[in-house]
Amino acid sequence: MMNLLHTNANLPTGQILLTGATGYVGGRLLPRLEVHGYNVRCLARRPEFLLPRVEEGTQVARGDIFDFQSLEKALAGVHTAYYLVHALSATKRFEEAERLGAQNFAKAAKQAGVRRIVYLGGLAQGQELSPHLASRMEVGRILRESGVTTVEFRAGIIIGSGSLSFEMIRSLVDHLPVMVTPRWTRTLTQPIAIDDIIDYLLAALDIDIKESTVIEIGSSDRISYMDLMKEYARQKGLRRVMIPVPVLTPTLSSLWLGLVTPIYARVGRKLVESVRNETVIHDDKALRLFPIRPLGYRKAIQQALANEDHEFAQTRWSDAVSSRSATKTKAGVRLGSRFVDSRSCRVSCSPQQAFIPIDRIGGKTGWYHSNWLWKIRGYLDLAVGGIGMRRGRPHPDNLKLGDTVDFWRVEAYEPNRLLRLSAEMRLPGRAWLQFDIEEDEPGTVIRQTAIFDPSGLAGILYWYALFPLHKAVFAGMLRGIVQAAETQILDEGELE
Repeated sequence: MMNLLHTNANLPTGQILLTGATGYVGGRLLPRLEVHGYNVRCLARRPEFLLPRVEEGTQVARGDIFDFQSLEKALAGVHTAYYLVHALSATKRFEEAERLGAQNFAKAAKQAGVRRIVYLGGLAQGQELSPHLASRMEVGRILRESGVTTVEFRAGIIIGSGSLSFEMIRSLVDHLPVMVTPRWTRTLTQPIAIDDIIDYLLAALDIDIKESTVIEIGSSDRISYMDLMKEYARQKGLRRVMIPVPVLTPTLSSLWLGLVTPIYARVGRKLVESVRNETVIHDDKALRLFPIRPLGYRKAIQQALANEDHEFAQTRWSDAVSSRSATKTKAGVRLGSRFVDSRSCRVSCSPQQAFIPIDRIGGKTGWYHSNWLWKIRGYLDLAVGGIGMRRGRPHPDNLKLGDTVDFWRVEAYEPNRLLRLSAEMRLPGRAWLQFDIEEDEPGTVIRQTAIFDPSGLAGILYWYALFPLHKAVFAGMLRGIVQAAETQILDEGELE
């Protein structure tokens, strides 16, 4: 690895080093550190991926926990170092990889004079730990024995959109109307919301301790994995039948998981092998040291789903569709639980001109392609008790927040830049149609994105069954919008 330091500003060396800034927890901790004004340096194997996502003043150091020399430079002058990396995605011998990374980091931190290490590990008790949990415990021990004061948090299931353990549970519930529930689904756990995790990690910067310590964190709810599944299904409005069975072991379950949720197959198997161990708190140190009182699991799930909608609404599609978190399938791109069909086209006009046909969409103007299919969809919606397309739109030439557009409603509107429509027709899930306008000299890019959040297996089957038709209609619609924008240019030219 090269030992280059990339920075967005000529500021002094950062006092906080953050590893895992591109990961689930680190990626959420970084903006919280930045908004509080901390001087942050991130360690990244590929700085070019992280630099566009950090604020001015945050440094990005090229390095790797397996490259000791890069750690020496990245840790120079650091007061507190967050260790938020793991090797679960390694194809083999992940325990050896985790051990080596922790040993390198511990040694480099000690030599650099780091005063504190903050580590997030796994919560479990017992002699027969799974390889995953045993490795998490060993990493914590290595860091605590480094000679650098270490705050080791231990947490069980993290509830939050994007958390592997939470996504695994929701994937099972979403895919399976009838679920066999082996003995391990009744194992107890004390889950914790991702926002509470971040609060603890931030508070660790100021906690007054003189020696390394282990702090077990979680909500006050002691529940089973089955309870989590039932509550998620309830909040999503899914009816699920759960049949207890005594014979399906975690090992067999992990193989079955690979078939049901192939996206998480490799890592998910390692996690499922850990569910035989209870992840409950036996030490109230967290309550004594911190004022934080974590959310209960019901509110945590509710918050996760609400935050997911907010984060999804803020997504910039030109980045998200090509991101590493997006999964390409035969039916478009999948981001988390949602299916996405996104396409773009360049027009030789201004953003204002390109937005005109988008502003007029629906109603008497129509949908720029296959209007007869849209009408049939409206009749079908009426037939099953929906609203159909009879509402039209209040004004033919412009829109505002809350307006109806046939069986859609305007959810977001920024003149000459953005229109997002939320579907109000009968669907086995939720759907949005979004148009983004971006100036890109010498023209403008129009991006059209269809998003579908399926409700259970019926929603998934609906998307796959209609995807070929939707693909043709959406492609034709974008062509029609582009043609209308170009016609607008010609008409204006003739008037001149």
